[in-house]
Amino acid sequence: MISVQDLHKHFGGFHAVDGASLEIAAGSITGLIGPNGAGKTTLFNVIAGRLPPTSGKVMMAGEDITGLPPHALFHKGLLRTFQIAHEFPSMTVRENLMMVPSGQSGERLWNTWFGRGRIAEEERALRDRADEVLEFLTINHIADEKAGQISGGQKKLVELGRTMMVDARIVFLDEVGAGVNRTLLNTIGDAIIRLNRERGYTFCVIEHDMDFIARLCDPVICMAEGKVLAQGTVDEIRNDERVIEAYLGTGLKNRIRKEATHG
Repeated sequence: MISVQDLHKHFGGFHAVDGASLEIAAGSITGLIGPNGAGKTTLFNVIAGRLPPTSGKVMMAGEDITGLPPHALFHKGLLRTFQIAHEFPSMTVRENLMMVPSGQSGERLWNTWFGRGRIAEEERALRDRADEVLEFLTINHIADEKAGQISGGQKKLVELGRTMMVDARIVFLDEVGAGVNRTLLNTIGDAIIRLNRERGYTFCVIEHDMDFIARLCDPVICMAEGKVLAQGTVDEIRNDERVIEAYLGTGLKNRIRKEATHG
């Protein structure tokens, strides 16, 4: 689905992404881990068109999408969520979902005068679709609440719901578990698994919660210092000496060795 080839993103003399190459297989839930500052979010931002690369290439299903803006990638089915949810706080949860699809008749001034019937018909269809999404995510009970007043975990579910309002092919999730309690995180995980298995969504997930990664992701890619350090199953990554040192630090690495030796 996605092939990243020798990607670089420099901010002056700082190389946030420094020659990263990786592939995300269609139909997979791929985990992306690494210490803070490893370049994970910058990589997401370049792939999703929020930042232009310094050099390198991004391919999607064989098509060169390097440097395309987010709205163009949106129409190709590439979407991303953010560590801090970007909701419209004064609108209801349902309305936040209904506004996602582009090209709605109500967006054109002419139609607001002469196409009211068409607008009303579209809005009914969008409302029905939004209600189906809310039921799928088990948050239909907050449909009429203002999005700015719901919990952080519920906002993450609403962001996931937005991807269901269009024909998403691949979704990049940036720390979907940040600030979310365990119960809601399990609900989010259930929704991701169902979207992957039942609707064919491909996911790439940045997350620090290794239990969450272990439950959802195969393969797992570890980044450090802007480069891809290792890739494999969760168990392979957890036991990789380079990952332990880069991700957990040398001190913890030695402690793990000591505990393993002495039980």
